Amino acid sequence: MAETLDPAAYDAWYRTPLGAAAHSLELALVEELAAPVPGERALDAGCGTGVYTAWLAGRGLAVTGVDADPRMLAVAGARVPQATLVEGAVTELPFADGEFDLTLAVAVLCFLDEAERERAARELLRVTRPGGRVVIGELARFSAWAAQRRVKGWLGSPTWRATRFTTAGELERLLRGAGAAAVTGRYGLYLPPLDRRWLAGRAGSLERLARPLGPLGAAFVAVRARA
Repeated sequence: MAETLDPAAYDAWYRTPLGAAAHSLELALVEELAAPVPGERALDAGCGTGVYTAWLAGRGLAVTGVDADPRMLAVAGARVPQATLVEGAVTELPFADGEFDLTLAVAVLCFLDEAERERAARELLRVTRPGGRVVIGELARFSAWAAQRRVKGWLGSPTWRATRFTTAGELERLLRGAGAAAVTGRYGLYLPPLDRRWLAGRAGSLERLARPLGPLGAAFVAVRARA
């Protein structure tokens, strides 16, 4: 597994024009697949500083966040005090079978090796009730973002050197292999990785124009599976 990320640097990304625009596009795709319902029990697996935990709580769900890094959980606790936060690994989730209606994992599997990804997929499905939804969002393979991050890895970044970029097909096969049913995949985030306010302001229009391209140029991929 790659080194843990710095919580302050992680959160600072979302305050940049590019980070805010990218998150907005990713969140729209996750929301489309997750279809959260107020009152549901939700798990944010690999919750980090609680960005998606806060979103789920704001939609009226009873949210639990789990992360292996206590520094991340400390920030998440301040951001979402109403959430239940637990220290633990996504490959060995400390929850009962079928405990959640909706299980979410965004930018988590990209930091795991193949065996860990398989264990994580099984665990995400295990803790989701039969008929519930598992939604996974990941860094897509065929984009300028992926190329830029690979270069950073080659130049010495331990985080990006260890990162795995993926496709909807790979995530679908992973989830089906773990026992999921009715897996659906979507691509998004066609915005170029340029931190310019004028470009970020046109992110929605660019997304609508580029969506027919599918995986080509998309920096984000998300899948939904029925447990």
